[in-house]
Amino acid sequence: MNASLEETIARVEEDERRLQFSSFSDEDAFTLGIQMRDLALARGLGIAIDIARGEQRLFHTALPGTSAHNGIWIERKKRTVREWGSSSYAVGLRFPILDPPYTLETAPWMDQRSYSGSGGGFPIVVAGAGLVGTVAVSGLRHDLDHEFIVDALERFLGLSSGE
Repeated sequence: MNASLEETIARVEEDERRLQFSSFSDEDAFTLGIQMRDLALARGLGIAIDIARGEQRLFHTALPGTSAHNGIWIERKKRTVREWGSSSYAVGLRFPILDPPYTLETAPWMDQRSYSGSGGGFPIVVAGAGLVGTVAVSGLRHDLDHEFIVDALERFLGLSSGE
């Protein structure tokens, strides 16, 4: 495994460790969703945003520049997070280093239309309880979808200066 890939995996895993909630309610989902929408609008981003607890959708918005196709990608990313308990980006980064190497799209045991190793699906983890939901974004390059979620969660959890 090359150093750059190793560093990226370590960074993504650290994001998942530190971006955990003490609790997560319907109101938290709505507030986070609105904050993400406002951040996307301020940056001029055409993205779709989805927040769910388990399989229950609690927030969804599709900004100008998106299409139904973004919703399909969101569902694939959410399934990946629920299946592996990790961000879709982390899963996609880890698969090629398996022996033999795979991608989610080439692994013979995976339905390639149902899962995605692209960035943009992130676990909502409550400390002491584990995975309770997902936040997903589609519309940017997949690594930027992931970074948008990380930035938004840092702001929501008070771990960012908001700059």
